[in-house]
Order: sequence, then C-alpha cells, then structure tokens
Amino acid sequence: MLHYAVVFLVIALIAAVFGFGGIAASAVGIAKILFVIFIVLAVASFLMGLLKK
Repeated sequence: MLHYAVVFLVIALIAAVFGFGGIAASAVGIAKILFVIFIVLAVASFLMGLLKK
C-alpha cells in the first residue's frame, strides 16, 4: 500500500510540473489517503504482534 501512495505522489509531482493542477490535486489526495491507511494498518499489525507474544 505504501508503494501505491508513493506512485500517486510521483504522478502528482509530474502532473504539477506539466501544469495539470486538477490531476495533481487529486493524485495528492489519493496518496494522502493511502498513506494514512498504511500507517493505521502498520500500527494495528505491530500491536497485534505485541499482544500475541
């Protein structure tokens, strides 16, 4: 999931360089959402690993 967040961030940067503001804003929004989901799942996985021991 982190991979997809980075991909959308790169797409947003490329779109911003070429002047596509709407596409860049959408890609940044998607990247932010994916990054937050990744962080939540990573923390949940870490906590579950601690609880099982």
